[in-house]
Parts: sequence; C-alpha cells; structure tokens
Amino acid sequence: MRRPVAGVVALVLFAEALGIAAVNWFLGVVVDRQDMSLAGLDPHMMSVSSKIGGIVFGLYFALCGLVALLVALRDRAPAGFGRMLLISAAVVHGLLGAFAWGLVGWTAFVLMVAVLGLIVLLLMTYDGRAGEAPAGAASGGGTGGTDGSGGAGGADGAGGAGGAGGADGTGGTESAGGSPVTPPAAPTVP
Repeated sequence: MRRPVAGVVALVLFAEALGIAAVNWFLGVVVDRQDMSLAGLDPHMMSVSSKIGGIVFGLYFALCGLVALLVALRDRAPAGFGRMLLISAAVVHGLLGAFAWGLVGWTAFVLMVAVLGLIVLLLMTYDGRAGEAPAGAASGGGTGGTDGSGGAGGADGAGGAGGAGGADGTGGTESAGGSPVTPPAAPTVP
C-alpha cells in the first residue's frame, strides 16, 4: 500500500505544480494587459512578481513531487532534505486549506485537506517500517551469541544486555545504553 500512496502523492504534487505555475502566469498576463495600478504599484512589476511567484511555487511543488516519486520507486522512506520538503509541503497545504476556506469556499478547503492527508499518509506509512532492523541491532547489540552459550551477545564478543559471549567467547555485559559494565568481583573463600 505504501508505493501506490507515494505514486498518487507524486502525481498530485506534479499536477499542483503545473496548476500553480499556470494560474500565476495567467494572472500576471491579465495584470499586465489591464494597465492599471493597485495603490500606486507599477502594473508591470505586479505582473513580473506574479510570474516569478508562480515559477518558484511550481518548482517547489515539482521538487516535492520528485521526492514522492523517488519514494515510490525506491520503496524507502524519505530521509533528510526530502523528508523536510514533504513535511513543509504538508504544512503549506494546511495553511492553504485554512485560507481557501475563507477566500474560495469549502470545496477548495476539502481539496487542500485531501492533499495534506495524502502527504501525511505517505510520511506515516514509511515511518517505522516493519522488517527494518531496530537502531540498536545495527550497532552490534544483536540477540543470540554464536559460541553456543545462549547469551545475547553480538558477533564482536562484546555481549548484549545480560549476554554471555560472542563469536570469540570473551563474553561481557552491556547496560541497556550500550556501554560496558564491569561485573562485581567474585567472593573469595579463605
């Protein structure tokens, strides 16, 4: 289910990128042809600003769509900059939905919230995937020693939590945080 969601998010964001760029470009052309100012502003400057804004927002949504497409193709969670882009796109859609409710109507609000929901669903389905090893297992704190002692030691012999040994049989004990703990000295019999 993860890959189709990422693919749908990518298609929606690409369509939105084209739509935003086209609408702003059209508004820029309309302002330029009307040849009237708003509170003394230059019509040409307003036209150029609208076109630049459309291009910038179009590229932003296209980049977010590219991240979602890469997630769909690789079937891996977005990381780093890509994850931040998708989170920012979700925030932008939430804000656009709030503004759309008052300016355009409830249908635009529902559309923005639907896109917001798709982006959040994409981020949630790839968050903590089943089948991925936990972070502690990758650092040598695996379960089951290889020396037959049944301890919870890693392959490096450092031992795990309460472990009795690893591949070289040296054993050891680690606390839950992963740092070595020295066991108490054995009592001596006089």
